Amino acid sequence: MKKIQIFVFAIIMLFAFNQVKAQNTSSKADVLSAYYGVKNALISGDASATNAKAKMLLAAISSFPVDKLSAADKTTWTKYADKLQFDARHISESDDITHQREHFASLSENMFATVQAIKLNNAPVYRDYCPMKKSYWLSETAAIQNPYYGNQMLTCGAVKETLPAAK
Repeated sequence: MKKIQIFVFAIIMLFAFNQVKAQNTSSKADVLSAYYGVKNALISGDASATNAKAKMLLAAISSFPVDKLSAADKTTWTKYADKLQFDARHISESDDITHQREHFASLSENMFATVQAIKLNNAPVYRDYCPMKKSYWLSETAAIQNPYYGNQMLTCGAVKETLPAAK
């Protein structure tokens, strides 16, 4: 009986260790992927989905693997992490799509600077511009889908810059 208890305890501990290890293996690309989730929710015009995606972005920022960065990249991350969290937090706490989109503009500027400096992208990143809002956003595709106006003006905008995939 004692051996069975020890065996069960060992299995539970192994499972718990693997769960903690899995939670700590976030990659640099997770932040950009979570940002895209926020952008895509804004495109759909769904404030509660945007709220949920912003919470995922906050989690990705919090678990960002800073220890895997060079000294210069750590400095850049430190410069932008609080700004990214600020806007993601405001988006996650709001049920007003207009307010979420206001913070998304600032979030996008800071995300672009971060992606450009730290090379968070495994695929090309398209920096798009909305002339009506006079704001930028990042996209994983070259096709324009405007998060600032959603279905009202879905294809309004243009690709202004493309960051190649980081090596």
